[in-house]
Amino acid sequence: MIRFLTFTFLAVSISANAATSTDLVKSTTTWDGHKLPPYSLVQPEVTIKEIIIEPGEKLPWHQHPVINAGVLISGELTVHTEEKSLNMKAGDSLVELVNTSHYGENTGKVPAKIIVFYLSEKNQKVTVLDK
Repeated sequence: MIRFLTFTFLAVSISANAATSTDLVKSTTTWDGHKLPPYSLVQPEVTIKEIIIEPGEKLPWHQHPVINAGVLISGELTVHTEEKSLNMKAGDSLVELVNTSHYGENTGKVPAKIIVFYLSEKNQKVTVLDK
């Protein structure tokens, strides 16, 4: 009986501390509805960036030639294209645009911190400013 109770207690305590996993985003399209481009890589490289945008700051027009996704950790951010805008608040995630001009703007009162994950060919630029 003691062995049974010990095993039961151990099983309950292990399950009470079990890790959880939640998909923040899983998509085959960018936030504006375009399909992600198919591509294969000879030597893949993952880059993770923390980007902090101050209140009122507007980033320059730019493009990403690679697939990337991000999570807004704090603040507010509005992403603009020529046709659409996306308003984000802390906790929101997105699959970014690929080869499409856009810019982000901090529309809130605190710094906007976004963590962005890029998948590219080794040494490939992940962001290109528009001319």
